[in-house]
Amino acid sequence: MDRRSFLKNSAMGGTAAAAATLAAPAYAQGRRTLTLVTTWGRGLAGVHDSAQYCADMITQATDGALTIDLKAAGELVGAFEVFDAVSSGQADMYHGADYYFVGQHPGFAFFTAVPFGMTAQELQNWYYWMGGKELHHELGEIFNLKSFLAGNTGAQAGGWFKNEINGPEDFNGLKFRMPGLGGQALGRLGASVQNIPGAEVYQALSSGAIDGTEWIGPWADEKAGFQEITQIYYTSGFHEPGAGLSLATNLDVWNELSDAHKAVIENVSAAAHSINLSQFMAENGSALERLQSSGVTVREFPDSVWDAFGEAAQEVLAENMDDELYARIHDSAMDSMRKSSGWIARSSGVYTAQRDRVLG
Repeated sequence: MDRRSFLKNSAMGGTAAAAATLAAPAYAQGRRTLTLVTTWGRGLAGVHDSAQYCADMITQATDGALTIDLKAAGELVGAFEVFDAVSSGQADMYHGADYYFVGQHPGFAFFTAVPFGMTAQELQNWYYWMGGKELHHELGEIFNLKSFLAGNTGAQAGGWFKNEINGPEDFNGLKFRMPGLGGQALGRLGASVQNIPGAEVYQALSSGAIDGTEWIGPWADEKAGFQEITQIYYTSGFHEPGAGLSLATNLDVWNELSDAHKAVIENVSAAAHSINLSQFMAENGSALERLQSSGVTVREFPDSVWDAFGEAAQEVLAENMDDELYARIHDSAMDSMRKSSGWIARSSGVYTAQRDRVLG
């Protein structure tokens, strides 16, 4: 499979037309305004915060020499149109979850999350120290992008359901919102999988357009209000064990920047990744307690469902191995995950289990 065919066959033409009204970058006395479009509705807990952090910190760190003008999903282009808008040069930057763009190349999934993939810590290990960032750059540059991880939700919940899940057969015919390769795996169990922007999920679940949804985790889910619709909540999922978010700059714009401004963008992105993960982890525990106090029933999937998830995930992950770049990204990520998890399980994993046992 020719990697550049993904670029050639993408839907940039239609999106470029839709984004044609975007203003060109503004210059004044050495200052420049860059338009940042996002996959997030304004105010979505955690994910919009990460995009806003990037915009604010880049502006502050450059003393306004780079001013980032953030436009939330729908304000200039739709949530799923940001990739093509930035790739084609109609916008300067996007912040989003790269697994939304597996239609451009399936390798993008690894820079958000893949089913039965890396935890947040394992993703950071791979990205910063074991070749992940270089592969992200190589993949992005095919599409005229310079990409960095710039946020992380941590482990995501299995989701909200209107009926209890007792076995794999309960997914057959279920209309469920789940993006990325996780959604493709769920489809193997017979689910009718929907890819819906975050700002539209509440309405879809409330109206019955979908029977269930995953979003992020207790804090973001509580803010979204899903507990107002159903109170059956599965708190551990197979699909996103440590979901990364990305900040991508149009490559032509990137190449015009000074080395100092490039360093600001890269380092702000790295800071956003760590700070955003801490934000989610700090908020989730209290939010889960509030959800349970309001009547939400917390459940875990039975082993038979986990087994079915695992089988489907392995099938999906193997599907694109004929693409050379996908295969290299896959093999690099899985090798890194194996090496990281081996130490984590024998160090902090043992410690936390013993801490819980001793302290009760």
